[in-house]
Amino acid sequence: MLRERPDITVVSLCLPPVPRFDYAAAAIRAGRHVMLEKPPGATVAECLELDAMARAAGVSLYATWHSREAAAVASAKAWLWDRRVKRLRITWKEDVRRWHPGQEWIWRAGGLGVFDPGINALSILTEILPDPVHLTSADLFFPQNCDTPIAARLAFFHPHGGEAVAEFDWRHEGEQTWTIAIDTDAGLLALTGGGAKLAIDGVAQALPPDAAGALGGEYPRLYAKMAALVRSRGVDMDLSPMIHVADAFLLGRRHVVDAFVD
Repeated sequence: MLRERPDITVVSLCLPPVPRFDYAAAAIRAGRHVMLEKPPGATVAECLELDAMARAAGVSLYATWHSREAAAVASAKAWLWDRRVKRLRITWKEDVRRWHPGQEWIWRAGGLGVFDPGINALSILTEILPDPVHLTSADLFFPQNCDTPIAARLAFFHPHGGEAVAEFDWRHEGEQTWTIAIDTDAGLLALTGGGAKLAIDGVAQALPPDAAGALGGEYPRLYAKMAALVRSRGVDMDLSPMIHVADAFLLGRRHVVDAFVD
């Protein structure tokens, strides 16, 4: 395709993370702009290499985090900007059989397991917090027949002290839950529905008219940002969500649980 279709100047890669580096590198070498589905790669090092390659080649590269484009994320970020965070809790619980049936690559080394959805929560967290956090401990729960975890519990250091934790679980068969609750000196912020809804002290907040607008939806906004990067020959390779995941594997205590059967 790269050889026969020089008119295709931008490539968006949505394949699993492990093989993605070779495809992205080939596209960059061919002078194409590259958009990467989350996570942008299988390792932090290969993502940094792609960043260097794109800058050297003068093409655009975009590590996308689709949950950052959820309808209420920008409003949550604006509200938190001058607030003092006391504690935060992420709860990301869903049923893997419902959302990823038959996707064996997720359970193999490099497939991320429960961090495939969990990194969405981390992408929101790293976008909206006025002060950065870093991981201090992790418990990872691996099915005895899988290379990647099916659940995880994380704890973070926050500069203002207080509890900062996250719980990811792919075994949840009840109500699907994607919530970030942040207690501040000005009230309790709750992002629900994976960033689609915002409440302050239990009161639902109206979102800006352009939260949906003509580019309603997370992916249309991502592609609009990619188009802007191409026009400016810019590079956007924020790896902060992926660094938290890498740190979880570095610090994580391993717990073996029942085998997973799809």
